[in-house]
Amino acid sequence: MPEGFTYDLIAAWGDRVGDSRFGYNNDYLSLIETTPGFGYLTVNFEYISGGTWMQTYSAVIGKELPFAELLALAKPVGEDEDPVFTVDALSLKDDDALKEKITLISREGLIDQGLGVISVKRNSEGKWERTFSDLDRRVTGISGLDNPQQALKSTGAAVAVFKKQNKLGYEDSLGDRIIGTFQNCAGGTTPWGTVLSAEENFHDQVPEPVMADGSSFNPRNTPFLLSAGEVNGRANVFGLAGNKYGWMVEIDPANPNDYGTKHTWLGRYRHEAFAIRAVADKNLAVYSGCDRRGGHLYKFISEGKIINPQDQANSRLFETGMLYGAKFAPDGTGSWIPLSPDTLIKPISPQEVVGGMVIMPNSDRTVGGIMEVTTEEQIKSLVKQFKTLGDLYQGNSPEEIQGAILIDAHVAASAAGVTNTARPEDTIINDQGTLFVAFTSGAADEEGGPDQTIFVGPESETDYEYGWIMKLDEDNSDPAALSFTWNMLATGGEVAKGGAGFANPDNLTLDHSGNLWVVTDMSTSKHNQAVPSRVENGETLAGSDLTGVFGNNSMWYIPLSGENVGKIYPFAIGPMECECTGLTFDNDNSSLFLSIQHPGEENGIRQDMATETRGFEMLATDGTVFKQQRQVPLGSNWPSGQANKPPLPGVVVIRKVDGTGIV
Repeated sequence: MPEGFTYDLIAAWGDRVGDSRFGYNNDYLSLIETTPGFGYLTVNFEYISGGTWMQTYSAVIGKELPFAELLALAKPVGEDEDPVFTVDALSLKDDDALKEKITLISREGLIDQGLGVISVKRNSEGKWERTFSDLDRRVTGISGLDNPQQALKSTGAAVAVFKKQNKLGYEDSLGDRIIGTFQNCAGGTTPWGTVLSAEENFHDQVPEPVMADGSSFNPRNTPFLLSAGEVNGRANVFGLAGNKYGWMVEIDPANPNDYGTKHTWLGRYRHEAFAIRAVADKNLAVYSGCDRRGGHLYKFISEGKIINPQDQANSRLFETGMLYGAKFAPDGTGSWIPLSPDTLIKPISPQEVVGGMVIMPNSDRTVGGIMEVTTEEQIKSLVKQFKTLGDLYQGNSPEEIQGAILIDAHVAASAAGVTNTARPEDTIINDQGTLFVAFTSGAADEEGGPDQTIFVGPESETDYEYGWIMKLDEDNSDPAALSFTWNMLATGGEVAKGGAGFANPDNLTLDHSGNLWVVTDMSTSKHNQAVPSRVENGETLAGSDLTGVFGNNSMWYIPLSGENVGKIYPFAIGPMECECTGLTFDNDNSSLFLSIQHPGEENGIRQDMATETRGFEMLATDGTVFKQQRQVPLGSNWPSGQANKPPLPGVVVIRKVDGTGIV
C-alpha cells in the first residue's frame, strides 16, 4: 500500500461466527452501518481451494477428515494428470463406510461456503473490530438440511417448476424449499438495508444443465470428486437439485431468523455482481453478469415501481418483472432483449464470437441439456424447429414455461441473440445512473468466447486476455429503458501496448466521493509466471503467456471527477497467490474493507520461507525492454507472516495511519 496506510485483520477462516465458523475464501462484503461506527458486515464465502484447504484443515479447524483414505482410492485419468477419486455417493447405501467418509468431507466443505453476518464497531483508536454479537450467524451450503426452519425460501416464476408434479427430471421432494447456498461470489446492497449474494460456479457442486421443463438432471451427473487439488461434487451425497442453485440470494442482516430468499426472476446462471437502481416513482432495475467466457450481461426490471427507496417493502419488487439480456452494437449502442416465452429465436452465430462456438439449448428437447454450436447449419436447424423461447421450454402453464426459461437463462439468452461477452464479473452503478461493468477476459475456452466486434484490445486484438471496464448509460437515464449507449472506460494490459497497467479487472466499488476502485483477478497459476523472453520458438508471446509480468493481484484507483479524472493509479498489491475481492467503504470514506481470498492457493503453506528466483522481460511505459529478476515466495503464510503457518482467507480493513479519509 502507499506510505501512510495500514490494515487490520477483522476475521479469518475458522474464527467463531454464532454457532458455526467464518468460512473459506471470503468474497463480497457489505457493510451496513446502523449507527455511526457500528453495523453489520455480511460476507460471502465462495469456494474452497481444494489442495490448500485439505493441507490446512486440521491445523485450523482442530479435527481430522479422511482425506488420505479417499485419496488412496484415486486413479489416474490421463497422462500428467492428478489421480482422481470420483463416485456417485448418493447411490451408495446409507450404512456404507465409504458414504460416511464422503458425507463428513462434503458437509465440512459446504459449511465453509455460503455467507455470514458479523457485527462490527469502530473502537476508540479508529479501528474496526468484531463485537461477537448474538446476531452473528452463518448461512451455509447445508442450511436447512438438519433444521428445516433454516431452509431458504424462493420467489418468482421458477417456484412453479420447483413445485411441479411429474417433472421430466430429478425430484428432490422439497417443493419450493431450498437447502443452503454455495459458491457465493459477488453481491450488492439495497438502499433499504438488505444484501444480495450471487451464487456463481454452482456447477462445481450440482449439475448445471436442465431438462426442457426446467427440472434438474440427476445428481449423479455431478459426482463427488477428490484429487490432490480438488474437492467438489459435495452436494452429490445430499441429493441436492441443481436447478435450485445459481440464483441471487437476499438476506436481511439485521434479522437473525432470516436465512435467505432466492428471487428467481433475477435468473439462474453463474451470477457475478448485483448493481441496483432504485429511484422514486421508477421501476426497480437490477444488473448482473454471468461469469463465464461467452457469458451475458443481464438486467431485471420490476413490474411495480419504487415509492420510497429506503422502504424494506421494496424487496417485494424482486418477485415480479422481466429479465433481459444485453445486445451490444459495435457503434456504441445497445438494447435489452426480454427472456420471455414470446421472444423470437435469433441465435448468436458462432462466427461472431472468439473461438467459433456458442452453447445453445439441445435441439433434442426430450433429453434436455445443451449442445455446442459451431456451424450455421446447426443454427438454421434450431430456428427451423423452434420459433420462440416458449417453443423451446415446456410447462403446463405460462408460469411454468417462464420459470423454465429463467432456470436455463444462459442458454436461453444465447438462443434469443443476447451478446456473448468477456466474463462480466462485476457491476456497480453511481448516483447519476451510469453503470460500470468489469469484463475480466476476452479470451475463449471450451465454453465459448465473446463477440469479437465488441471486445477488442487496444491494438485491435480479438481473443484479448486482459479485460475491460465498460460504462453503460440507459437512454433518458430511465431504469426501465430498453436501449442504451456504451463505451470502454479502461482496457487492461501493459501501458506500452495501450493498456491501463492492470490485467483482468474484477470487483468494482465506488467511494463516497464517486471515484471508482478496481481489483484484479488473474488466474493463480499465472501469478509471477516467469517470462524470460517475449519470443519463444520464433513466436511473440501474447495473452495469458505474458500474465506473469503483472505479478500478484492488485487494487487500482480511477478518479471520475476533478483534475485527475480518467487517470489510473495502482493502490495496493495483495499477498502471495491470492485474489483481493469484495472491496467496500464505510460511510465516511475512512476505512476500506477488503477480502483476501485464497492466499497460498497454488503452493499452499510457504515452507521455511522458501523462494524461487524468476526472470522477466519487461516493458517500461515507453516501450523500452528491460530485464527483471524476482524473488518469488512459494506459497503463503498470510496473515501471520510466520514460517510454516497456514495461509488463511480473511477480511481486512485498510485505513490511513493518521485517521483521515482515504479519499
